[in-house]
Amino acid sequence: MMGLQFVQAGKLAGVTAAAVATAPVVMAASQAMPLRGVSPSGAFRSLECRPCRLKGVYTPASTPYESRGRMVVMVDRDRTAENSPLVGSSMDTVDDKQVVDITGRLPERDFAGTPYVPVYVMLPLGVVNMKCELVDPDGLLKQLRLLKSINVDGVMVDCWWGIVEAHAPQEYNWSGYKRLFQIVRELKLKLQVVMSFHECGGNVGDDVCIPLPHWVAEIGRTNPDMFFTDKEGRRNPECLTWGIDKERILRGRTAVEVYFDYMRSFRVEFDEFFEDGVISEIEIGLGPCGELRYPSYPVKHGWRYPGIGEFQCYDQYLMKSLRRAAEARGHSFWARGPDNAGNYNSRPHETGFFCDGGDYDGYYGRFFLGWYSQVLVDHADRVLSLSKLAFEGTRIAAKVSGIHWWYKTASHAAELTAGFYNPCNRDGYSSIAAMLKKHDAALNFTCVELRTLDQHEDFPEALADPEGLVWQVLNAAWDVSIPVASENALPCHDRDGYNKILENAKPFNDPDGRHLSAFTYLRLSPVLMERRNFLEFERFVKRMHGEAVLDLQT
Repeated sequence: MMGLQFVQAGKLAGVTAAAVATAPVVMAASQAMPLRGVSPSGAFRSLECRPCRLKGVYTPASTPYESRGRMVVMVDRDRTAENSPLVGSSMDTVDDKQVVDITGRLPERDFAGTPYVPVYVMLPLGVVNMKCELVDPDGLLKQLRLLKSINVDGVMVDCWWGIVEAHAPQEYNWSGYKRLFQIVRELKLKLQVVMSFHECGGNVGDDVCIPLPHWVAEIGRTNPDMFFTDKEGRRNPECLTWGIDKERILRGRTAVEVYFDYMRSFRVEFDEFFEDGVISEIEIGLGPCGELRYPSYPVKHGWRYPGIGEFQCYDQYLMKSLRRAAEARGHSFWARGPDNAGNYNSRPHETGFFCDGGDYDGYYGRFFLGWYSQVLVDHADRVLSLSKLAFEGTRIAAKVSGIHWWYKTASHAAELTAGFYNPCNRDGYSSIAAMLKKHDAALNFTCVELRTLDQHEDFPEALADPEGLVWQVLNAAWDVSIPVASENALPCHDRDGYNKILENAKPFNDPDGRHLSAFTYLRLSPVLMERRNFLEFERFVKRMHGEAVLDLQT
């Protein structure tokens, strides 16, 4: 790096491009620098990443907020601009370089006058119970009034398939949701509604259990191939395999027809809330956790972070699709899943498929991954086509998960098993963005609060880069001019996390003025409502709205 070095001191383990964006010196594009991480013992170790692994490194100019210890920056004296924010009145000189000691909190950006980004808050998963009754309406009303008092724009709620159509096909019970929506309307809040066609329970953050409809589970007992299946034959009942999208196995209906009938019932039942603009957006559940991805890392099957996960294409319906694709290619012997892709908790270098130079980039690997990822895009295409028909005139959205671990490897193994064909030599999100553009759908992306540096400190072996991933996905969407919304992946109550969200919501010095269309906070809880946390959240909402705050750390 020309004229700029970082010296370890205290807890600091590595620095991303975002962390030094205000410095006057930048890395030359033609030069590669080994990424630095921390081993469990705390000692330096080089990750020795090849240049191709830096495809998604986060590079937009932004303002850092907090140093995590004492950072010493060595700057060539003859390259230092007088107005550099890194240069103070007190500096030492070592080997003709000026040494700047940065401690404490670095300046925050002033978001006063920036674009207004609406802020929504997710309601608790169990706000409506299995009988479709609103749980604790008085307590909820009190919390919603507090949110309204700090000018939160609205709330997001899951409408669970397993609750509404629980007992028999096309018998829908929307009663609890109707009561909830009336409360929201009375408070003059907006609604983002999720069509949740997946099971709740068993994933990180799930505090209730809401299975798929009883009548669907009954069919699954006699035909378990309707669920995603791994290579060991383990079924995952979180959601239906995309292999039955066009198979009439659900009491004479295909899966896509079942989804459409559910959405059409919702649209008719809540017509008045659409007409008066209370419902601002419908997010369409497209897979596990409502996300467009394969259920490649299920905790119930033993997965633990940062395992690479497993391919989920071994039900009879997806295998039939694979056989057709292999025969059409003229290589029928390719009608199989990889036999050297490891297991849920493998690391990429431990497998023949995902290691550097592995089979993922060979002729068969490219064929298989192309088919696997296209199944994902085709599923979203089918469901969103009918969603657009059901909700004409209302914005629809799809949620894409942030698979950020192993992002700094060549294969991006965890993304591949989840269905995102995004190795270092290919953009796996442009095809998803193009498909969403076709349906005028927004993209909702997660993990905007995560910092790459924190990931290196906590799990250096995962080679994660959430900042690089966020920047890649947001730009894939912005490049085709579709709205981009976002949400946090993990609970967030601290200023560091909020500042990172703001940084992503309104990129610094973007010449096109791009910004998020909305942000949804995960999630309404007693912890959020604690006085200190609530005041910090109110401050965050003001800055997202482009209002001035009086206590900027400058």
